[in-house]
Amino acid sequence: IKPIVCRDTLNANLGSLYARVAGTNRSGSGLPTNVALFPKAVVEGAQPAVTNFGDFTSAGKLGNGFRPFVPGAQGEAQDNMRLQFDRSRLDDRRHLLQQLDLIRRSVDQSGTLTGLDRIQQQALDTIVGGVADAFDLSKEDPKTIERYDTCSLLRPDDISRKWNNHKNYVDNVQSLGKLLLLARRLCEAGCGFVTVTTNFVWDMHSDVNNAGVEEGMGYMGVPLDHALSAFIEDLYQRGLDDRIMLIACGEMGRTPRINERGGRDHWGGLAPLLITGGGLNMGQVIGQSTRDAGEAASTPVKIPNLISTVLHSVFDVGQLRLMPGVPRELTQQLINVDPIPGLMRT
Repeated sequence: IKPIVCRDTLNANLGSLYARVAGTNRSGSGLPTNVALFPKAVVEGAQPAVTNFGDFTSAGKLGNGFRPFVPGAQGEAQDNMRLQFDRSRLDDRRHLLQQLDLIRRSVDQSGTLTGLDRIQQQALDTIVGGVADAFDLSKEDPKTIERYDTCSLLRPDDISRKWNNHKNYVDNVQSLGKLLLLARRLCEAGCGFVTVTTNFVWDMHSDVNNAGVEEGMGYMGVPLDHALSAFIEDLYQRGLDDRIMLIACGEMGRTPRINERGGRDHWGGLAPLLITGGGLNMGQVIGQSTRDAGEAASTPVKIPNLISTVLHSVFDVGQLRLMPGVPRELTQQLINVDPIPGLMRT
């Protein structure tokens, strides 16, 4: 969770920093600019998001108004994005509201109600603009869904029930491909930042909760390879590789030494990081590890460097420094921390 929510992101989801500057919804469509996707977004019977180890939807000191939108969570927010009656009735209501606004503005000279104009327009944009379609995988080409889908890679019965994480393993394989497809649809529609997570299933301690390395990679590595490959191919085929950046990472690596049970434990010395798209310089490996893959031997990349890379990709640093109300810590993150070397195009 740390690359996404940590001290360097002001304890907010990294996408919340983006929403703080870009706004929480797209003007004209009402599409949320920051979305967090959990298995429940695409699998009705999936477990709720795990929050024991941190909250992917935190907005930190930015305030709850900048928390990510979470489809599939309890509530009617996503259903309320759809127009529930004939469009002509909405047009009649819009006309009535416009007439009432004329009366209201003639009465209210203080400007105390002007904030409602933006909210009212945003609500209309959301409903009329077809925002809900971006969240609806049934609108996607069935062949594309099949290409992404990871369900067929493992049946629930193929996953040993002796592990307490059995249900999380099942949720992961049944949801990961569709979650990445949903992420692509949202980004293509204009969402600025999407977080995808499947409930902390990458532990490989070989204890009562988690499988060991070989078995665990069968449960986790195979679906990840399939889903990421589909996403990356789709990105380039659609010509979206300059517009959309994919980052695949965790908050830690695994011990170079196998433990006595045949598993690997938490290791903070080195962790994998994959980045593609975003108009960055691709086709390279940055840095080297020690022989046992335990430490960085050259060009160490830290979490602040990753965050800076993302922020430099979406913000103009010069303009951001002049914007009123932007947290000083955010601008300092851009000014004082370098992006990952060799990635940014000059």
